[in-house]
Amino acid sequence: MPHVRPLYEGTFSVATDKIFRRIERDDPPYKASLKLSINPFLIDDGDRKILFDAGLGDLLGQDTSIQSIRENLERESISDYEITDIFLSHLHFDHMGGVANRENGYWELTFPDADLWISKPGWEKLRTAIDKESREKQDFFHFIDSHAEIRFLENSSSKPLPNVRVERIGGHTEFHNALYYENGDHNYIMAGDVIGTRGAINRSYAAKYDFEPNQSKKMREEIQRLSFEKGHVIMAYHETDHPLFRLNGYDEKKGYNIENIRS
Repeated sequence: MPHVRPLYEGTFSVATDKIFRRIERDDPPYKASLKLSINPFLIDDGDRKILFDAGLGDLLGQDTSIQSIRENLERESISDYEITDIFLSHLHFDHMGGVANRENGYWELTFPDADLWISKPGWEKLRTAIDKESREKQDFFHFIDSHAEIRFLENSSSKPLPNVRVERIGGHTEFHNALYYENGDHNYIMAGDVIGTRGAINRSYAAKYDFEPNQSKKMREEIQRLSFEKGHVIMAYHETDHPLFRLNGYDEKKGYNIENIRS
């Protein structure tokens, strides 16, 4: 039976400068800012110890630290050397910053023995645009590019591991992926920022911050329908209170009934 846990790193207020400023779970964000929580997901199925997205690391402000994900893993009695695979839903830095860190004053891989599974066209697109980012982010990218054990996902659909399936859904970014873990009766989906919070359920909207807002809207509705029909637990990376939940009923007027899953 797989062991699945959100690795909550905290709740943050994020303005247009993209700096993550830590706040309490119940606090509102600062003026003209978004409230975002961070939850990489650990899947331990005995054979492999997998991360779906990698957290903030120490890349996005003084209130972020690589210790967050390490302490969360220690609570699960797992060391950084035991992580075998990291899958990234997309290549925004708040989803991949934990892949490397500067804890000792220089860049190091946080999970030295892990394979890093990422979209090949997404990585190449980031390569062409990385010079527009800060010096820190450029250094992070080039370090990962040259030191991580990258396993490129080249196709729109693939099954790189026995229980892991990846589907390109686009929307939030051009090469955004939905990550599936399917093992008998234990089935999960993590759709990155397409369904980033519990509040995205039963809402029909096209977000201006998405690469292709209408594609996000379409896939958000499709993933809800399929998750309900197939019983997948939804992993919500930016959810503050209930990052794991299941859709266990549907009403034409009220929409889906949401069952929170305790972790």
